[in-house]
Amino acid sequence: MDGEPKRAHIVTFGCQMNESDSELMAGLLEGMGYECTDALDRADVILLNTCCVRETAENKVWGLLGRLKKLKHDRPDLIIGVSGCMPQQAGVPADIKRRFPHVDLVLGTHNRHELPDMITRIRSQRVRVHEVWEAAETLPEGLPVRRQGGIRAWVPVIHGCNNFCTYCIVPFVRGRERSRRPESVVEEVRALVKQGYREVTLLGQNVNSYGKDLGNGVDFANLLYLLNEIEGLWRVRYMTSHPRDFNDRLIEAVAACEKVCENFHLPAQAGSNQVLRRMNRGYTREYYLDTVHSIRAKISEAGLSTDLMVGFPGETEDDFAQTLDLVRQVRYDQAFTFVYNPRRGTPAAGMPEQVPDAVKSQRIQELIALQKEISLENNRLSEGSVLEVLVEGTAEDKPGVLTGRCRTNKQVAFPGSEERIGRLVRVAIDKAHLAFLSGHED
Repeated sequence: MDGEPKRAHIVTFGCQMNESDSELMAGLLEGMGYECTDALDRADVILLNTCCVRETAENKVWGLLGRLKKLKHDRPDLIIGVSGCMPQQAGVPADIKRRFPHVDLVLGTHNRHELPDMITRIRSQRVRVHEVWEAAETLPEGLPVRRQGGIRAWVPVIHGCNNFCTYCIVPFVRGRERSRRPESVVEEVRALVKQGYREVTLLGQNVNSYGKDLGNGVDFANLLYLLNEIEGLWRVRYMTSHPRDFNDRLIEAVAACEKVCENFHLPAQAGSNQVLRRMNRGYTREYYLDTVHSIRAKISEAGLSTDLMVGFPGETEDDFAQTLDLVRQVRYDQAFTFVYNPRRGTPAAGMPEQVPDAVKSQRIQELIALQKEISLENNRLSEGSVLEVLVEGTAEDKPGVLTGRCRTNKQVAFPGSEERIGRLVRVAIDKAHLAFLSGHED
């Protein structure tokens, strides 16, 4: 009906970088006059921002594309698009074109800024537009971003990855490392503060590599110092750090910068040197443990989290036992645990000695049980303490209960009025739970 606003719906799969990319594409669509809607059946444009790190994410995309066929049949003017990491894989764009003729638009990770032009061509020329760039030399700046209202924001600082872990598809779909200019990052964060945001999370496949490609002497530690000077900004977080590129300068920057939270997400992936070599992680178990020791020697209150994988090709019972031992030694506050599954196009997919699914299942359950035990024990150490909490909202199922995170990234719940949302509050911790802490305002 003429005069009605155009609407767009974006479905996001995968990591925080994909969430940030969706915010960018939402901003581009808003600039074209589209309103974002949560209702799939009311959208004039449906865009799937995809992930290919794990097979389960891909299967969800294929399933949703199949279900959208009827919607397209009923509404021929509806534009259905696929973006993100999946189309960057060799053969996938052609596969989409063959299997899903109702998909009008395909673009990858390097040319998402072309979205408005592609939609205009589809509307005006009545054609399907499938264009995926193999690489991008520059990072466009100044593009509109539509973030959800709130107090926290994602800010990408580096795109791509040069590490080529043997199990990982990211370098092939995100490309080589490309850092944003520090002045561009600072300018964006300053603008966010003016809009009312108080915490930023700096994003990158490997933030520790930030600046290596710029040639201006500014590394990630320097960037943290620059952001720490921004008036009105309360907190800075970042993810993800690759242990290979972690250094003492970063630890010193976190210790020195009052606005940088003392939370270190340091993906170990495995505790066995044999497995780490096969993964091409670029460090040893001993190096990793030394890094953890350095962090805790300089920042005693530091919180640590990690990523751990079980069932990598060739992983023996002894290898797995070394991963469990690493967890016991480090005593992470939180661990994101995964079962290895082969990704087409990665070296690990063709390695011999693939671990049987039954063995993977047994190992992941044992690892999860151990980490739960440690997480609860760590949380109990906070009982009786007072923590600074940035209040983010209310608990969904508990009226009158506020939720937020302390500086080490633990969830905290306490009773209070909604006027406290968006403020820093001192909370006395009364009780520890597995996934959060509860208490009362101090």
